[in-house]
Amino acid sequence: MNNLKNALLVFAITLFINAEAQHTRLFDGKSLKGWKVVGGKAEFKAEDGMIIGTTVANTGNSFLITEKNYSDFTLELDFKIEDTANNSGVMVRSHYDQSGNGRVYGRQVEIDPSPRKWSAGIYDEQRRGWLYPLSLNTGAQDAFKPDEFNHLKIECIGNETKTWLNNKAVAYVVDTIDNDGFIGLQVHAVADESHAGKKVFFKNIILKTRNLKPAPFDDNIYVVNMQPNRLTDYEKKNGWKLLFDGISHKGWKSARGDKFPDKGWVIENGNLSVLPSHGKESANGGDIVTNEEFGAFDLSFSFRLTPGANSGVKYFVTLQEKTEGSAIGLEYQVLDDSLHPDAKLGINGNRTLASLYDLIKADKQKRFIRPPGEWNWGRVVVHTDNRVEHFLNGVKVLEYVRGSEEYRKLVAESKYKIWPNFGEAKKGHILLQDHGDAVSFRNIKIRGLR
Repeated sequence: MNNLKNALLVFAITLFINAEAQHTRLFDGKSLKGWKVVGGKAEFKAEDGMIIGTTVANTGNSFLITEKNYSDFTLELDFKIEDTANNSGVMVRSHYDQSGNGRVYGRQVEIDPSPRKWSAGIYDEQRRGWLYPLSLNTGAQDAFKPDEFNHLKIECIGNETKTWLNNKAVAYVVDTIDNDGFIGLQVHAVADESHAGKKVFFKNIILKTRNLKPAPFDDNIYVVNMQPNRLTDYEKKNGWKLLFDGISHKGWKSARGDKFPDKGWVIENGNLSVLPSHGKESANGGDIVTNEEFGAFDLSFSFRLTPGANSGVKYFVTLQEKTEGSAIGLEYQVLDDSLHPDAKLGINGNRTLASLYDLIKADKQKRFIRPPGEWNWGRVVVHTDNRVEHFLNGVKVLEYVRGSEEYRKLVAESKYKIWPNFGEAKKGHILLQDHGDAVSFRNIKIRGLR
């Protein structure tokens, strides 16, 4: 009997040791051993079992970073922030430029107590800007609890980063860069003395690096997937499919016939590109459309403009309207606003990038626009109640309701007034426009909504 008890005791101790070995306490509760401060001059100290960061006016963003780099891990911690007008964040797989400018860059999981409510969204510090703003998951915006400790979980496995806030699934990013780097705690820069002396508190910082398994993630959360023309198993499970496979024109045809154009379009390096023809609309290969028609849907696409280029992604294209130029449909405008004259035409900017062309101007900020030569990504969501949303690089820029009184009034004042019931078809094709300028597309994915 004693031998059995001893064996059970040894077994229990072994299990405990193995469990503890899988976890690393990045903070010992009493010192900043294993950490260092880089960037600005905010103050960090260990006190009462917490890391406390304090803002200092007129200095840059400050970071307390691990001396070691980490690759695959899950990180859990509790945080509280005093200043509701400022933000903070947790850096993951990030880097420090030691060449002289001291720049910290990389993915950051946001702590955002402001009315914007983007906590646990993912930002790329000093590089690409927002990767996952919470306009992509509005159901998680109320997960943050002001004036109390919040529990944050971050999972970095392979090229995927997922976040949870207070056990609510928030953000999901599939990236193609930075598979390792340091972990850091940010104290944001403040210019106003009234925001100096405000504190951010971190505690219970636990890292797991062994025996990792992806945690269950709530269904139907949008994934920012930057792998060209690939879907994750999670996306496939939730009904997404590719409209362009990266190697062929399967699923596409000319808007003027049953075959894909013999000229004017090229598939190369995973991109579907329309070739230039001196800016002449549909004068070369012409528009292309999906073979399939769609009703309510969630559509995403990446696009890369050349300087001064014009194109568009149209939806609810019926191909019934008679036109000599581009086929008719509701259009997500794809345009270089800075150089193409169309940006100054129309009414109040309703022909600019991400606008509902000739009808509604996109309400966007310059910092969310990437210049020609870089990839932007658009998204159009058509809900079952005919509510439609346009997004640019993850941020919602407009919303309207097809068939509403307001919508019909806008149509009556536009170029589309000559077509009865414009844009109100129950279903239609997706179209990529040939406007005579060089534009590339990839990562075109869609899922039906019910």
